[in-house]
Amino acid sequence: MQRQARADGASATYRDEVYFSARPEQEIAFTREEYRRRLERVRALMAERGIDCLYLTSPESMYYLTGYQAEWYQAESPKQWPPCSGVAVHVDHDRFILFEGEREAILTRIYTISDDTRFFPRDSYRDGIAFIAETLKSEGWLGRNVGLEFWSHRLNRAVSARFEAAFGAAGAEVVDGSDILRDVRWVKSPAEIDCLLEAAGIADIGQQRAREVLRPGISELEVYGEIVCAMAAAGGENPGITMPVLSGGKANCTHALAGRRKIAPGEIVTVDVCGVYNRYHINQARTYAIGEPAPDTVEVCRKAAGSMDVVRDMLRPGLPVRALNEALVAYYKDAGLWDRRGWIGGYEMGIAFPPDWVGNFVFDPLSEINQDRVFEPGTAVNYENQFFLPRHEGLYFMIESFLFTDQEARLLSGVPYDLTVIA
Repeated sequence: MQRQARADGASATYRDEVYFSARPEQEIAFTREEYRRRLERVRALMAERGIDCLYLTSPESMYYLTGYQAEWYQAESPKQWPPCSGVAVHVDHDRFILFEGEREAILTRIYTISDDTRFFPRDSYRDGIAFIAETLKSEGWLGRNVGLEFWSHRLNRAVSARFEAAFGAAGAEVVDGSDILRDVRWVKSPAEIDCLLEAAGIADIGQQRAREVLRPGISELEVYGEIVCAMAAAGGENPGITMPVLSGGKANCTHALAGRRKIAPGEIVTVDVCGVYNRYHINQARTYAIGEPAPDTVEVCRKAAGSMDVVRDMLRPGLPVRALNEALVAYYKDAGLWDRRGWIGGYEMGIAFPPDWVGNFVFDPLSEINQDRVFEPGTAVNYENQFFLPRHEGLYFMIESFLFTDQEARLLSGVPYDLTVIA
């Protein structure tokens, strides 16, 4: 039975009855056994790195261990509502404690497997920092140190400083625990891989809908809306980043936003989508021409798309990152594309919540970061292929995602890589 502790002794009201007794149908993505194995992996890495207690506040970490998800995480909220809900894990205990405000009590029963949820005192008005520190101290969980996720947008600097003061007053040194969950999440379980495969199919549906609706006179936002609708109808969830649909001069950049601009004949359009299933993301981008493009534009796109033949020939479980990077750079130089490059590289695919879908692991041929690692079985990454087209008309922008298992490595898209012409 789920333990749900009130922090005060107030008499029950109908509001309390709803908060603490209403039980909508649960929406749990994975089995309890899956979550148990995740907790074991986290505790093992904590022991290896000398961290006694972790207090996890990033949406990805909370979701990974408990299933928790919400539409609102107080990240930019009033100062009176600090983003302090989270999950406490201790290296010596095979359970976690979920801390949350009582207004989210029903949500915790819909989405989490928590058997021990502690709610902030009602008079704290969503500010549970003191209560969290007191509770962890009374449990004996605040010993030598406690890790916080310094590299997450949640906690912000002000709230992180308050946690550090509260934990310090209880006798625990605060250390950076960001890498524990980031490193554990790098290698996916079979259940997570199933989610990634579902997400890949949803991404294909998004690009297919873009091809169907792109035409002169339609706005970027209208195309975006059609993509979202098609992916949602296929079971796709809200992605961690607003998906770009960019036309004309905007197609020279990758991080602009779809707007009211009407797409005109002769323009390049780039479409970047993420399919999302149980919060697992797979990224895909393609480039379109509205009407027949110039021959030199076609040629640049043809050569850039040809890089995927290099990828296809090399992909295998355990592929060294450096080997892939060096082979692609050699191809781009031989093809005469190198001086046209935007960003070339990729990053981890997996759990993501707004405001980001960019995972922790990154590879880039112009950086030594992760060059001496391999793409291990159970991992997934995207690969971005960006080259500027003639006359400043836009980018050839193509993103594919790769999945590595024990038996194989595979490309996850069924959408062609070459420039797609919308007649």
